[in-house]
Amino acid sequence: RPSATWSSAVLMKPANLLFILSDQHNSQALGCQGHRHVRTPHLDALARAGTHFTAAYTPCPICVPARAALATGQYAHRLRAWDNAFPYDGRVASWHHRLRAAGRTVVSIGKLHFRSPDDDNGFSAEIDPLHVVDGQGDLLGCIRDAPPRRDKRPGLLQAGAGESTYLAYDRRNTERARRWLRAHRADEEPWALFLSYVCPHPPYIAPPRDFDAYPQALLDLPPQARAPEWPDHPAIAHFRHFFRLADSLPETVLRNMMAAYYGACTFLDDQIGQVLQAVAELGLETRTRIIYASDHGESRGARGLFGKFTLYDEACAVPLLMKGPDLPAGRREDTPVSLLDCFPTILDSLGVAPEPPDAALPGRSLFEILREPPQERTVFSEYHAVGSENAHYMLRTRRYKYMHYVGHAPMLFDMDRDRQECRNLAALPAYRPLVQDFDARLRATLDPEATNQLAHQDQRQRIADNGGRADVIARGAFDNSPVPGERPQFKIFDA
Repeated sequence: RPSATWSSAVLMKPANLLFILSDQHNSQALGCQGHRHVRTPHLDALARAGTHFTAAYTPCPICVPARAALATGQYAHRLRAWDNAFPYDGRVASWHHRLRAAGRTVVSIGKLHFRSPDDDNGFSAEIDPLHVVDGQGDLLGCIRDAPPRRDKRPGLLQAGAGESTYLAYDRRNTERARRWLRAHRADEEPWALFLSYVCPHPPYIAPPRDFDAYPQALLDLPPQARAPEWPDHPAIAHFRHFFRLADSLPETVLRNMMAAYYGACTFLDDQIGQVLQAVAELGLETRTRIIYASDHGESRGARGLFGKFTLYDEACAVPLLMKGPDLPAGRREDTPVSLLDCFPTILDSLGVAPEPPDAALPGRSLFEILREPPQERTVFSEYHAVGSENAHYMLRTRRYKYMHYVGHAPMLFDMDRDRQECRNLAALPAYRPLVQDFDARLRATLDPEATNQLAHQDQRQRIADNGGRADVIARGAFDNSPVPGERPQFKIFDA
């Protein structure tokens, strides 16, 4: 029978923590979220046995800033981690540092997307880590004034069944995790294992069995997928222009991509299932808590876009599941939460006291949130990266979502009545006081214009530090970060 209460004394008993992070997993692409087609039986079982946070958000819908924020519990703008060329370098304290300093073993396996393994990122060990290219990442993304446009279409046209280095890397991550759990099953002190997969991040390639599991004609299209439905907001139209998506793709291409993406989600679920099976077989279930999340989502054709980048839920919301022997089972918690809440949650789970500077962090322990009745709460996200001209900001409460675009009109959605965010209420007179209230809340968090200027300033400096605009354009960029041992495939993009 599902339980909604438990003893805080039992809850706070230190236990092992297995934190599983994926990359670019749309929060709706889960069976436990009610998706009619996506098959994720192992994650669904995790949700049934634990708690599903149904309104969880990334602090920034792009990889490098999201992972820096997750590590430190800090907003991306506080870290000045604006885009994929500003990777975490270990200089700001992370939860990994806090655990290690308290004598806990804290190990990572898989993708980190930090600057370098030569930095002290706080882990006791990093096993087969994926870091940014050349310690620099995507320098081209720093050019936001008349940047070279990128073309998403080839990756969409090549979607389908097959093999990729990402699939192979995640299989290795699974085997390394199972091996690590066997080696540490008898540890007396609780440990933390951060297992980070790269799927279902593009390329949109799934193993043939998983791809074939999704008959394309049966798949539901995402919100506002057809061109007549596309929102005409300038910031969203600019994304479509920048990624050469202003002309709609044939629906067959969209459905093929969706089958590949959902197949990669099922592949990921199978990998996670193998690790959870090892936890059970090794007798670790009664002394191990498990968190599953993703760094951001995937648009999969919604609003005519593919990838992450936007503040719509398909890109900005994330799956967040948590299970443990002392956690409520079968609970769906709709209080808004953020990946920033993971920092205090992890310290609580391992019984590690926060340091004095941690009191200023914006996150709250998920254990505290679960002990309270459903509550009003506001979470924040931001975007300053590739494809945007100026800053985008988001505030999410239990009912409403507010999006603030520097230089353009805001957007407002009633998430109770318009879950797919198709009816922008911001310009309606009846909602003007609410828009003004959200604007005031945003300005209590930061100065949106000054922060936007700071991001542009830092990005221009990063370009100058790497030879200037012409050199950065000549270097090009890569579609996806290479796995360990793989060479990056740079492309030159025309204006």
